[in-house]
Amino acid sequence: MTTTSHRARVLAANASPARSLRSRMWALVEVRWAATALVLFALGGAAHLAGAPAPLWWALYLACYVAGGWEPALSGLRALRGRTLDVDLLMIVAAVGAAAIGQVFDGALLIVIFATSGALEAFATARTADSVRALLDLTPEQATRIADGREEAVHPARLRVDDVILIRPGERIGADAVIVEGTSEVDQASITGEPMPVNRRPGEEIFAGTVNGTGALLARVHRPAGETVLARIVAQVEQASATKARTHLFIEKVEQRYSVGVVVATLALFVVPLVLGAALQPTLLRAMTFMIVASPCAVVLATMPPLLSAIALAGRHGVLVKSAVVLEKLADVDTVVFDKTGTLTEGAPVVTSVRSFGTDEDEAVRLAAAAEQHSEHPLAAAVVAEARRRHLPLPPVHDVTALPGRGVTATVAGRRVRVGSPALLDDLPQTGRAEAQAAVRAAENDGHTAVLVAVDGAPVGLLTLTDRKRPEAASSVAALTTLTGQEPQLLTGDNAGAATRLADELGIAALHAGLLPADKAARVRALQDAGRRVLVVGDGINDAPALACADVGIAMGQGGADLALQTADAVLVHDDLGALPALLRLARRARRIVVANLVIAGTSIAVLVAWDVVGYLPLPLGVAGHEGSTVLVALNGLRLLRGAAWRAPAAAR
Repeated sequence: MTTTSHRARVLAANASPARSLRSRMWALVEVRWAATALVLFALGGAAHLAGAPAPLWWALYLACYVAGGWEPALSGLRALRGRTLDVDLLMIVAAVGAAAIGQVFDGALLIVIFATSGALEAFATARTADSVRALLDLTPEQATRIADGREEAVHPARLRVDDVILIRPGERIGADAVIVEGTSEVDQASITGEPMPVNRRPGEEIFAGTVNGTGALLARVHRPAGETVLARIVAQVEQASATKARTHLFIEKVEQRYSVGVVVATLALFVVPLVLGAALQPTLLRAMTFMIVASPCAVVLATMPPLLSAIALAGRHGVLVKSAVVLEKLADVDTVVFDKTGTLTEGAPVVTSVRSFGTDEDEAVRLAAAAEQHSEHPLAAAVVAEARRRHLPLPPVHDVTALPGRGVTATVAGRRVRVGSPALLDDLPQTGRAEAQAAVRAAENDGHTAVLVAVDGAPVGLLTLTDRKRPEAASSVAALTTLTGQEPQLLTGDNAGAATRLADELGIAALHAGLLPADKAARVRALQDAGRRVLVVGDGINDAPALACADVGIAMGQGGADLALQTADAVLVHDDLGALPALLRLARRARRIVVANLVIAGTSIAVLVAWDVVGYLPLPLGVAGHEGSTVLVALNGLRLLRGAAWRAPAAAR
């Protein structure tokens, strides 16, 4: 879920430098060979059109064959040894056959198409590996173990159950443990998704990968390194991503039968007439013509241009869709699951109301902001922002003391000011406590966070803070309900009060609060087991398992954690929830165009094949018909590049 500014800086300091997208792509051998094949094809085409000598452009086309075809040819031969036949090998044979009868351009085009497809698949696989490595970066390089009264720096993997560890202020926690001494605020957003650090005291659990606040803690390890919540997230992301990587586009699901059918038919067209006494050259020409007109070039282009055009259009409107497979799955989504903090909400606390006791509201805010003005705590930042919004001057502050788990104490204009959690009431005299306690209970029952302000031992104000919902959240939820026929669901690690309040505001009836990352993933799998096709929208590390195991995972781009961005299938670059309904509509339109293109391509192939088998199909006419249908379906798919194809809900604009 969301990150605070302080946690973002800690993560930035500890994260290893990320390679650029371009360098990561170029590091893949499949990408380099596909790029080489494309360049050679372009050079061959330019030489061909310019009227250069035939040996020159033939040499360039054949070099394209080698660069883009050696790997699918090798893969196809290996599959053939395993008694399977795939489209890769069929394309290589068709390309060679085209060159054998003088149609080297057609063969080179097939090679480029399939080399590019293989490069994209390799890149998607590499991104999955990157996401797991990014998650492992959350584990600190060392932990401090206390043994025989001495401190010992060890790798977290060497920690054992019942070891006692010391966590200093600001350190990342190295193990799942139970606090035995000390009090502090712990930023648990990476695990539970809670928008603000939570107070942790002796007897309470802390998680590996989370960040300690201002207090020092002694904690006893109660889970081995391989069984921490963070380790289980790693395992779930790897498993779910590997499962999703085995999915394919519709056309790939029928490639085996189609390939076998074309090869058998080509052989029959060549062998049977020869057995019956036909001449070799016309028989070979007919068989090669058949293989070319039956090749699935038009079918491949029937699928890819509309999907890639839709991806490009979505990108222009701030949605990064990572593959054509993702867009195909988006068209089938019937259930949307939202994370809360940082997804439906903005992920940062704001002051929503001020209650004063014996003074005015502005004075309570001014004193609280003065005491908190040098703190990096997200609640402190919200209080200071409220003072600035009210244009309140902040007086000088002295003798600032942080009280882990309680807040800060400072001298402001000669008065002792305490600002912090409602636990401060335990330290104050009974006078005035009853009214403040009632206000605290009312705020917390509504799912808000209460910050108490006390001056010289008496409560003077109560600031109510909450995580504000995104302006477009309600209209997007309503539009998605209409589109899918199912009300979206809310899965969050936050408390039930805050979740219920937000769900009521947005009109979401199905919600589950207090969930750990594994619980979110389990809820998603339960929906899938019930026959639902699930879209999960989240922004944080704790959402990664759910994003990975969902049919489609979408991450928030601006506030999202690196792992969520890498694990997700698509990214809302500008965090605009209003783009979700438009994206689903676009995916469904792309699918309709794909179906129409497949009908066009299939009909063209059927007519040309029947002509070649029953009558006599001249090779130039066969190539013209084949390329004509290819161009037609490609142009039909490119219609989705028009801006009019993107329709966001009016209320979300």
